[in-house]
Amino acid sequence: MTKKSGKVWSKKVNIYTRVIYDTMAKTQIVLNIEEENSMLDHIFNPITISGKEVRNRTAVPAMVMNFCTEDGFCTDQWTSYYEEKAKGGFGMIITENFAVCPQGKGFMRLPGLWKDEQIPGFKEAVDRVHAHGATFVAQIYHAGRQSHRFIIGQAPEAPSAIPCPFSPSPEDYPEELTVERIHEIVGQYGDCARRAKEAGFDGVEIHGGHGYLIAQFTSPYSNKRTDEYGGPLQNRVRFAQEIIQDIRSKCGQDFIVGYRISADEYVTGGRNLQDTLTIIPMLEPLGVSYFNVTAGVYRSFDAVIPSQYTPHAWNVDAAAEAKKVVKTAKIISVGRYNDIRLGETALAMGKCDLVAMGRQSLAEPHTPRLAKEGRFDEIRQCIGCHHACIGHLLQNIPGGCILRPETGREYEIKPLDPVAESKKVMVIGAGPGGLSAAIEAAKKGHKVQVYERRRWAGGQFRLGSVPAGKGEISAFIVWQQTMCKKYGVELFFNTEVTMDLVKEKNPDVIIAATGATPVIPGKIPGIKGANVVTAHDVLEGKAWTGAKVVVIGGGSVGAETANHLASNLKSVTIVEMMDDIAKDEIVVPRWGLLADLKKNNVTVYTDTKLESINENGVVLSGKYDGQLNADTVVLSMGSRPDNAFAEEVKEAGYDVCVIGDAAKVGLASKAIEEGFFLGREI
Repeated sequence: MTKKSGKVWSKKVNIYTRVIYDTMAKTQIVLNIEEENSMLDHIFNPITISGKEVRNRTAVPAMVMNFCTEDGFCTDQWTSYYEEKAKGGFGMIITENFAVCPQGKGFMRLPGLWKDEQIPGFKEAVDRVHAHGATFVAQIYHAGRQSHRFIIGQAPEAPSAIPCPFSPSPEDYPEELTVERIHEIVGQYGDCARRAKEAGFDGVEIHGGHGYLIAQFTSPYSNKRTDEYGGPLQNRVRFAQEIIQDIRSKCGQDFIVGYRISADEYVTGGRNLQDTLTIIPMLEPLGVSYFNVTAGVYRSFDAVIPSQYTPHAWNVDAAAEAKKVVKTAKIISVGRYNDIRLGETALAMGKCDLVAMGRQSLAEPHTPRLAKEGRFDEIRQCIGCHHACIGHLLQNIPGGCILRPETGREYEIKPLDPVAESKKVMVIGAGPGGLSAAIEAAKKGHKVQVYERRRWAGGQFRLGSVPAGKGEISAFIVWQQTMCKKYGVELFFNTEVTMDLVKEKNPDVIIAATGATPVIPGKIPGIKGANVVTAHDVLEGKAWTGAKVVVIGGGSVGAETANHLASNLKSVTIVEMMDDIAKDEIVVPRWGLLADLKKNNVTVYTDTKLESINENGVVLSGKYDGQLNADTVVLSMGSRPDNAFAEEVKEAGYDVCVIGDAAKVGLASKAIEEGFFLGREI
């Protein structure tokens, strides 16, 4: 590590071998390639905010995880989760939302600093995070109308009596705040910040975005008041201004006071970027240390937490515009940064002062450390799937990451100890579950060999990377293979495991991760016709469909396969028996998929049943009744476990563990988690 012109330079040279095939000479050529990692000369520079030095320009934005008790007290789960990010080298870590009062909770197990008794637990957490050199900031908020009676025990509070579009019940109809209650909440913000300072936090971040209470006041989308807190802009920002002033009066100037703001709410009648650029100069002089520039409200949830259908760094230009109107406040950019080099580019272009990597910190909390060491191939990248981070929250259970089973379990999952006696482990199938088991078993010192009958790793998860918007799944599969190499796992492709091979290798343990095979109903006339293929055939590149295609089955696999075909200019119709398609997908990725299907002119027939298939297409009944012509019929009617060989090996007396789809068909997350824990148990 050297210094040049006041900037920190990180450089590492990797030398690796690549074997290529010369088709002219019909010989193999071995190349030694020097790969020089990118120099991150902006992102690892320190920055001073309100007198406090942040060690680098990486930030973890607030993400609700539901790790505290229901009455807002700290837990070891909460502390260990943030401590891991500090160990991983992040510069500034911003906590999930601290509710300023019990009525302000929007989720069941949020942290709270609405009473002094909550301070000691969080003080211990702050000490543990500070021990690893990170700056620790507590985000404070009131959910307003974006809460529920079953969480707070009363009707939500709001500037106006207008319910959140996602309110599921009449019981969630909000009560309009009185002026007296508004003044009380202002004081609760200040008291919450004061407690955060007493707990040792370096600052607080006021949540003024995402449609929560402060944002509800600042936006005409949700504020219909006609008193001093409603109407013209100067009235709508009054609540935020009073909160900033109250916090500064109680916490002084040697304390970071950030402000999270949605640059554009992306709803009719909401604030747009120009409104926000006008508001920022009205708030900064009151003592705002930085602005965290985000986007959206609950109605535009795909802007709040973008999925794989949203481009990387998609909101960076809004941050750049905000940077033009501030005098001393710093600007944080947030919006699908899953590669630290994307952040480096944004900083190098002068568009922001810090870069927030939220979901990426769930997939790999050690992203900054690994990048600084030049170990980019060991960084697990977020794929924007939402299945554990958001999917769990929608069920009111703790959040996590499907790619990293340790996320949220740092307090109970400890580093592995080497085994006293190494075992021979045979893994059948190089899907995400099989490789997950292989990596963990190899970490313990077992001799692991993985056999895959195809030429590729990843199984059905790799096929899931084929449709539009899903390509980053392949990055995880590559990461798994990198880790296999690191820990000495041998990978054998194009190898079918037979009983003879099992006898030859004579493993101590066999892990059957053989996946699943498509369901093909035998009773439907014409189901075995020459014009019938499966979604797997299409995604694997085995089937040429022709110009006109009918996809039978509108689950996420069928819908994504249809989108893949339509994006390649095929005329596609989805036929689904249920009343809607892609119902097994999480809300934001589903919105992205449906929007893409619409853009690609895919026809959808729901409440429609396949009766038969003929050489000209299909015969349907229900909402669509009769013949529908097509060149090819693509079946996506589910899968069944492929475990016959595992049973055969079990009967031969071998120790066999069946995981993933081979045990029970489900999501990749289940296979990854099962493989992870099985590998650690061997």
